[in-house]
Amino acid sequence: ESGMTGAKDLSEDFFKGRMLLNLDSEDEGILFIGCAGGMDTIGTMTFLREPVPSGYGAFLLSVTGLRGGHSGDEIHKGFGNSVKIMTRIISELDREFGISLSNFDGGNLRNAIPREAFATIVAGKSMADTFSEHVKDLQSMFRKEYGDIEKDLKISLAVTGLPPYVTDRTSQDNLINLLECCPHGVIAWSKEMKDLVETSTNLASVKFTGDDKITIVTTQRSSSESSKRDASAMVVSCMKPAGATITQSQGYPGWTPDLNSGILNITRNAYRKLFGKEPDIRSIHAGLECGLIYEKFKGIDMISFGPTIRGAHTPEEKIEIRTAKMFWDLLIEVINNIPPITLNNN
Repeated sequence: ESGMTGAKDLSEDFFKGRMLLNLDSEDEGILFIGCAGGMDTIGTMTFLREPVPSGYGAFLLSVTGLRGGHSGDEIHKGFGNSVKIMTRIISELDREFGISLSNFDGGNLRNAIPREAFATIVAGKSMADTFSEHVKDLQSMFRKEYGDIEKDLKISLAVTGLPPYVTDRTSQDNLINLLECCPHGVIAWSKEMKDLVETSTNLASVKFTGDDKITIVTTQRSSSESSKRDASAMVVSCMKPAGATITQSQGYPGWTPDLNSGILNITRNAYRKLFGKEPDIRSIHAGLECGLIYEKFKGIDMISFGPTIRGAHTPEEKIEIRTAKMFWDLLIEVINNIPPITLNNN
C-alpha cells in the first residue's frame, strides 16, 4: 500500500482484459470513477547538539486524542493536526517563558492526518507549576477552537528525565517557523463536481532522527497536475528559508472521470437491480491505483467500489459488517454482467 509500488511496477503486458474493478473504496453505495494524483514533499534539516543548561529540568508535552484519518478522503473535515497543534504550543511556551527543544515526534504515515505528537522541552525546574497551568489553558483554547470535531483532544505535560542534549537555538527557530508556515488542509475545491476537493496538502509527520537530522514529511493531492505541483511549491517556500534539503517524489497521476464508461453503466444497473436505488457517482480526493494503471494501460475501463470502512489508516479502522455482504453481492452481479473479455492482440 505504501507508495502504491505494486501498481507502479506492473509490466506493460500484465493486463489482457480491458475492464478493471478496483475494490479499494471505503463507502458503500458510492461508485468512484476518478481520483486525485499525489506527490510527497519532504524536508530534511540538520541541527547542532548543545548541552542542557545547568539547573534545568525536562518536560514531556503530549497531544493525543485526535481523530486523525485519511489525508485525502477526510482532509476537508476540519480534523485537528497534532503536528500543527504541538507547534503552536511550543511557540507559545517559548514566547512566554523561553524554552529549549530536545525532541519533536509527531505523525507516522504520509497518507494520514497526524493524530498524536510528543515533544521534549527543557526549562528551569521551577517552571513546572507555571507550565502545567499554561498547558491547561491551551487545552481549553484548542478544545474551544475545534468544538465537537475533536472532543477527545488532550494536551498534557509531565516531568521527564533530562535528555542528553538540546537543539541549537537557530535550528529550533527554523523548525518552528517552518511548521507554522507550512500549509495543511484544503487549498481549492473542484469547479466541476460539487463538494469535491480539488487540491490539498497534508503536514504528515515530523521526526528527529539519530543522525542529528529532522525530517518533515508532507503530501500533496490534486485532480490537476499543475495545482498539485503548485501546492508542493507552497511547502517548498516554507522549507527553503529553514535551510532544509528538499526531496520531491515523482508522484502518481490522477484518474479522469468518464461518465460514458461501459463498466460504470454495468455497475450502476447492477446496483439498481440489487438494492432498488441509485448509487452515488463520484470522483475521490485520494490516490487510487487506478490512476497509475490508466497511465500504463491507456483506454482501460475502470470503476472503484467497496464496503463502508471508517477510520482508514488509523488504529480505529473498522468495517460496517452489513455493507460487506452488499459489496460482495454487487461484485458478483457485476462480474456476471460483464461481456466476454476482449484480449489485446499486441
